[in-house]
Order: sequence, then structure tokens, then C-alpha cells
Amino acid sequence: MDYSPPASHTNQEAETTPRSASSAVARALRLLQASDFESRIQAARDIRRLTKTSQRCRRQLSGAVGPLVSMLRVDSSELNEAALLALLNLAVKDETNKISIMDAGALGPIIGFLQSRSSELQECAAAALLTLSASTVNKPVISSSGVVPLLVGILERGSHQAKNDSLMALYNLSTYAGNLSIILEAQPVPGIVALLKSCRKSSKAAEKCTALMESVVSFEEGRAALVSEEGGVFAIVDVLENGSPHSRECAVGTLLTMCQSDRHTYRIPILEEGVIPGLLELTVQGTPKSQAKARKLLILLRENPYPQLECQPDTIENIVCNIISHINGDDQSDKAKKMLTEMVQVSMEQSLRHLQQRALVCTPIDMPLNNCTSEVSSK
Repeated sequence: MDYSPPASHTNQEAETTPRSASSAVARALRLLQASDFESRIQAARDIRRLTKTSQRCRRQLSGAVGPLVSMLRVDSSELNEAALLALLNLAVKDETNKISIMDAGALGPIIGFLQSRSSELQECAAAALLTLSASTVNKPVISSSGVVPLLVGILERGSHQAKNDSLMALYNLSTYAGNLSIILEAQPVPGIVALLKSCRKSSKAAEKCTALMESVVSFEEGRAALVSEEGGVFAIVDVLENGSPHSRECAVGTLLTMCQSDRHTYRIPILEEGVIPGLLELTVQGTPKSQAKARKLLILLRENPYPQLECQPDTIENIVCNIISHINGDDQSDKAKKMLTEMVQVSMEQSLRHLQQRALVCTPIDMPLNNCTSEVSSK
């Protein structure tokens, strides 16, 4: 799912009442045609305000796209910033305006602003690309424009807001077939890992970091880059333990993809980062997808990933005991054993609650208990 910022992403101004909206729209369109900068800047600011939350105004002001894009080409940072912010609000939640802005030639100036020394212009440009990249029609055009390396560079050197918006834009672009190879060529892993280390593990940024990383490691270059980046695998493990449900799902998916692609190469680097406790917790408390992925990864991480003899059932307990016996370091082993004990306890409690619920459902009040026991056991 693509990410698009809320209409108030860069807008803190007051909203216009519905009664005055029509006259305000007409006034803004008239001012846009003025020859003086002050009038055009005021028009852009009015458009930004009018389109903050109103989809109707975005439609009524669609004719402003051309003049606003022309303002991006004028050598005036004040004019540029006002026009960019107006275009940003025009594009939010409006597919037609997103495409019109690109067709009007906004991409070239926006790419230029990404390289600006002005942090304000750079942030506005990153936010604009985030919004425009949410359109499926725009994705191949944006990715083929050469902007991807600039977005990756901002991941490493931009302001906090610019980094987050660049990340979201890269994520949007990655969802289009063929764009991942372009993103990989720009070597995004160091920037993603750095952002992942610095952000809250339960944040939207962490979700997009891990989602993008899960896609990146489907390529060998991405897997090798993550392992070679200092603290790279640990950053994923950290999200697996402390992230939001979706982040944890993407994190375990990242590690599973690595291990499935080349277990011999990636098994030890993953184990060395203390992944077992987080995986054990996911097998009990994760989303259904997380639980399934965690179990598959645990099987791949044990010394012998192939099915055991019948006398050694392929249970989570046996899988983990096998892994624990080969873990170096008392701290990791003790923590894993403690988590295993807690996991078994939680699993038993959940099973007991499930059986009690089944008994309540299948047993009418007046049915003898022995009849219910017989009926349940026959299923």
C-alpha cells in the first residue's frame, strides 16, 4: 500500500469557511495571472489554505496547476516554496492533479530543489515527491528521471523531515515492478539502516524502513549490503522485538527471505544478533503471518533444518532446544531458555482457554458433561 501524507503535512494555516470558498477560489485564480511576485505568492498561499482539507477546492483549483508549475522555474526561493506547498496540497488525495502536475513539467524543478542548499526547499521537494510517487502512473516516470540517488542521499544527509519523506517516496517507488533494481543501484541500505537505528521502532518510519528492506533483500546485493553494514542485521532484530505488529512482520520477513535464499551464508549472522527470543514471542503473540514466518525461520536456524525422526517431533520446543545448544554465549542462551519457558506457559494457557471456549459452545446447559466430553474427543 502506497503512502501519501495528510493534507496538513506542511500546512498550519486556518481553513476557509464553505461560504467564502467559491469567491476565494476565483480570487486566487485571478491573482495567479498577475505580473507581480507578491500577488502570485499570495495566490499560492491562498490555494494552499483552500486545498488543505477540501477535495472540492482541489477540483475547482485544478486549473492552477500550470501557473504554479511555472512559478517553480522562477529564480526566487520565496516564489518556489509558495508554489511547491500549493501544489503539494493540490496533489494530496487527488490522482488527477498528481498526474497533471507531472504532465505540466514539475519534476525537473523539483529534482533541482532536492539539491538546494535551502533545507526548506529540500523538505518541500521531498514532500512533493512523496505525494506524486503515490500515483501508479507517475512511478515509472519518477524512477527513470534519475531522482532515486538524490532521495537515497537525503536519507543519509537530509533533515529529519526530509529523510522521512524521502524514505516514504522510495517505498512508494519500490512497489512498482522494475523500480527495485533502480533503487538497489543507488545503494540505499546504509541510509535505511541509519534511519532505522535513529527512529522509534514503533513509528511509521520504522514500518516503511522494514517494508522497504524486506523488498531489497530479495536481491543478493541487498542481502550482502545489509550483512556488511555495521549493526544492519541487529537493527532488523531490534524492530522484530520492539516494533509495531506490521514492522515486526516485515522484520521477520526480511530475515526469513535472507535465510531461505542462502541459509549457509546468513544463518550465523542472524543468530549472532540474538534473534531467538523475539522469534519465540512472535510464534505466540505475533500476527498470523508473523507467527508462520517466525516458525519457518526457527526451523531454518536450527543446526539441521531437515525433518527430525519420529521420536523427536518437529515442535517449537525441540526446534529451539536444538538452536540453543549451538548458541555461543551464556547470556543469549539463558535469555532464549527463559523465553522458551514463558512461551510454553503462554501457549498452554491459550490452549486451555481455547478448549474451555469450545466446551462452552458445544455444550447446551442441560447436556450432561460426559456427553460433551465424548463429542469433543470424537472430533
